[in-house]
Amino acid sequence: MCGVCGIVSFAGPPDLALLRRMMGRLVHRGPDGSGWYRDRRAALGHTRLAIIDAAGGAQPLCNEDGTVWVSFNGEIFNYVELREELRGRGHAFRTASDTEVIVHAWEEWREGCFSRFNGQWAIALWDRRAERLVLCRDRLGVRPLFFARRPAGLLFASEVKSIFADPSVERAFDPAGLDQTFTYWSPVAPRTVFRGIEQLEPGHYAVFGRDGFRKAAYWRITFPERGREPGQDARENAEALRERLIEAARLRFLRSDVPVGAYLSGGIDSSVTAAVIARYTAVPLRTFSLRFSDAEFDEGQYQKQMSALLGTQHQDIVVSRSDIAAVFPEVIRHAETPIVRAAPAPLFLLSKLVRDSGCKVVVTGEGADEVLAGYDIFREARVRQFWSRDPASAKRTRAAELLYPWMARSPGQTPAFARAFFGRHLDPADPALSHRPRWDSTSAIKNMLTSELRAGMSRAGSEDVVTAMPAGSETWDPLSRGQWLEMTTLLAGYILASQGDRMLMAHSVEGRFPFLDRDVVELASALPARHKLFGLEEKYLLKRAFADLVPDDIIYRPKQPYRAPDAASFFADSSPAWFGEAVSERAVADAGVFEPSVVAGLLAKCRRTGGENMSNTDNMRVLAVVSTQLTHHSLIAGGGCGTPDRALPDPSVAVDVVTDHRSAP
Repeated sequence: MCGVCGIVSFAGPPDLALLRRMMGRLVHRGPDGSGWYRDRRAALGHTRLAIIDAAGGAQPLCNEDGTVWVSFNGEIFNYVELREELRGRGHAFRTASDTEVIVHAWEEWREGCFSRFNGQWAIALWDRRAERLVLCRDRLGVRPLFFARRPAGLLFASEVKSIFADPSVERAFDPAGLDQTFTYWSPVAPRTVFRGIEQLEPGHYAVFGRDGFRKAAYWRITFPERGREPGQDARENAEALRERLIEAARLRFLRSDVPVGAYLSGGIDSSVTAAVIARYTAVPLRTFSLRFSDAEFDEGQYQKQMSALLGTQHQDIVVSRSDIAAVFPEVIRHAETPIVRAAPAPLFLLSKLVRDSGCKVVVTGEGADEVLAGYDIFREARVRQFWSRDPASAKRTRAAELLYPWMARSPGQTPAFARAFFGRHLDPADPALSHRPRWDSTSAIKNMLTSELRAGMSRAGSEDVVTAMPAGSETWDPLSRGQWLEMTTLLAGYILASQGDRMLMAHSVEGRFPFLDRDVVELASALPARHKLFGLEEKYLLKRAFADLVPDDIIYRPKQPYRAPDAASFFADSSPAWFGEAVSERAVADAGVFEPSVVAGLLAKCRRTGGENMSNTDNMRVLAVVSTQLTHHSLIAGGGCGTPDRALPDPSVAVDVVTDHRSAP
């Protein structure tokens, strides 16, 4: 894991001072080293978190004659196999790093190299001869990559605050990006919440040169036609899933030159990855868990059980509501976007525990709920599809009472509300039937927006993600359509970003995700729907594939999604010192997103109740207001930095073709 940034300028040599300022805003992503390259058209910067080939993998890195340069964030897990293949084709290597594999793979296969990579990456490659910049992002968006087009060039970086190091870049909210955030929980690439800032779509590469800018997909999320899935035997599919997950976990644990730990949440996903590492590697395993002082959210019982079973060296952190409130401004400075849940904050604290314990890398169970249909939203969709076939049936309406048993106010306890809420949009032909209730409840945030912003949203238009569904998706199983929507919106934009990369890299920790391995995802996508969601039993195949490694009371415990206290974090005890100013009438008016009088009414309601027993909608409203205000303060009104620039480590690579200066391995 690292930070990458750069400048392409066809109006004169790139500004080296600007490049170094951009790098300074990424030191948290790479505190172990830095490097840069500049010629008359391009400059690449890199801050390094050294994980593979610490001695020889300094970046930016080039080919033998210096005509291809790369700055790279992430890991290519099959780099060993690719290096041997490239050696067989005549390529010579001078390092043992996965970065150098990218350079030679580009020389050999050009754009075709990306589909050969199995990993997680954001790549910036400068082809000096062709004067072209190539940007590429991994299949599912594990690693971020942002860019801003300029009149005669382009800026790119791992984080928006790095691009904002250029004072000429506009710092303002994008109405369409906010519209998506307050619908889908995050912007959908290429949108961001900032005007003029784009993010490269997962599974895509972009090429920028004198002849313009173009993008193309090298991989897309896809599913087979319903009933025509290639493998129908559950036992064979379970064996195949087990084999691929074991290999994916081993690759992510063993291909590192620094200690690797694992998260244990108490659920089946992280239990499987930790159990596989413990069983199939000979390296002692360190595990880390997140606990809560609120019993409603705590899963410590199951975490301790799994740790004891595996014999791991285990550490945990207990997070309180006041802990969440205390770190929330820092969480938003790293997330760089409004959020509608407080869940990233405890993960920010967990990654600090990991780093303070001496680990740079953790393996987690992230992605399993998306690729193997583990979320309650898929169970909800199954119930609503059943209901939609006979909406007048009293028996079918009661199926909604089976949903969300872990909630304090579950549908089973409030059946009238459940029937009213889940009974909307019951159109079996709607490709987004699975997601309408979530999108509707989130969109209630927009009732608080200023009239000016709503008008701006109307003028800008917000792309409906449903219209982007692939041709032929109407032949997929409804579960597959729901998975596509979840992987396109929530996974890339929120789970892997606000909850994932940003919270991990805030403390210079790399996350690795076996369930998002290329081969695991392709197998999971090809499975029959019943092998993922059997009736209302989620992750049917995963449970059977690893029944010998994970105890029954974890495999078959009621599904409890990861959650954290939301509004109550800011009101239950005493509000944190920063809170009053952040949500003051003046600050809200300055940001121009929410109506100050409406915000004042919501906050007064929270103060009366201490934030307790708030509705789901009001919890999201509070988080949206607070996080939007903090985003505006740190990244728009605050000069676009978010965090103070940190001193760069001495560069291991410093190559300036413009002045004929060179300092590189």
